[in-house]
Amino acid sequence: MSFLPPDDSEAFDPPFVVDEPAQHVVPFVFNTPHSGAHYPEAFLAASRLDALTLRRSEDAHVDRLFAAVVGLGAPLMRANFPRAYLDVNREPYELDPRMFQGRLPSYANTRSMRVAGGLGTVPRIVADGQEIYRERLPVEAAVRRIETLYKPYHRTLRGLIQRTARTFGRAFLIDCHSMPSSSLGREESAQADFVLGDRFGTACLPALVEGVEARLRALGYKVVRNKPYAGGFITEHYGEPGLGRHALQIEINRALYMNEQSLALTAGFSALADNLAAVFAEIAAETGDAVPHRIAAE
Repeated sequence: MSFLPPDDSEAFDPPFVVDEPAQHVVPFVFNTPHSGAHYPEAFLAASRLDALTLRRSEDAHVDRLFAAVVGLGAPLMRANFPRAYLDVNREPYELDPRMFQGRLPSYANTRSMRVAGGLGTVPRIVADGQEIYRERLPVEAAVRRIETLYKPYHRTLRGLIQRTARTFGRAFLIDCHSMPSSSLGREESAQADFVLGDRFGTACLPALVEGVEARLRALGYKVVRNKPYAGGFITEHYGEPGLGRHALQIEINRALYMNEQSLALTAGFSALADNLAAVFAEIAAETGDAVPHRIAAE
């Protein structure tokens, strides 16, 4: 018998939140799909790991880092369920058959690189490679998570993007994440404060990427593009520049704002949050001037 009942996805109330501005006045949508920090008791009981270890897969506090964008006139969507439980930055059915009791649906993608690495839609491991579950889950548990959490999440995100595009004639999705400092390599030359992912130029207007990068660099941050993170399913799926819909993934080095072992905020948090607010205030202001002209030109 599995430790995890197939209906524990109902423990999230609500599973995600959209913080709406008083008035949506800029063509941006912000999204923090991995910042969820609610861990149901049934999930914890089914896991062989303690809660803190599970949380190291979480983009802890990223929703708080970007909270000020709502005041700029853009919606902020944020998950409450944790990434270790369900990863909405994957295809809907990237599933590892070794994790489950029963037969997966025939349309499940069981051979992706992300599945092979243990980081499918229902992850097998946490970020540092440790197995999450004590035993196999019933297939029904995965299907329920996808039907009751994943699909509503994406319907809502898609709706926000479509609404933005209808209102402004274009939409910019900023997909907000954090990265372990250890993922960047040990050599100083490999370290970065930010990684901007636009699927190697295919998902986002170059002017937007250039504008974000230039402003971050002006504040003293080291910024790289697409390596090691080019953008996941969300960036690839929603970035359609030919239709006026652009997606940019932002990865932030966790060492800038928190203790990576305890997840406690450090003194750097406030300055980083203020800097992000300033960067996107400038970018948002330009959407009425420079960026639209460049969109028209391109």
